[in-house]
Amino acid sequence: MDAHIRKVYVPMTETGFYILLCLRSPAHGYGIVQKVKELTRGEIMLSPGTMYGSLSKMEKDGLICFVREEDKRKIYQITDLGREVLNLELRRIERLYRNAQEALL
Repeated sequence: MDAHIRKVYVPMTETGFYILLCLRSPAHGYGIVQKVKELTRGEIMLSPGTMYGSLSKMEKDGLICFVREEDKRKIYQITDLGREVLNLELRRIERLYRNAQEALL
């Protein structure tokens, strides 16, 4: 992972995190919006502008890739680089949680 990717994506925004999390299986933008709404019990609602801007940037940076088109919807999937970034973020979140738990004892 190059320095640019690390600087831009670590730590991740919630939008970026949820997009990569959802794209472990192929999905289109609207499907991601619905999955994030479901996962967060409606606490996070991704707007179309945010979603499609993020998909475009992540595709350009190589974190996700276009897989195919279905009914005029672009289907994306996470790449190996995207998995690496997601795993870094998951470890960072786990560390934050662990540190918070220790501090609260």
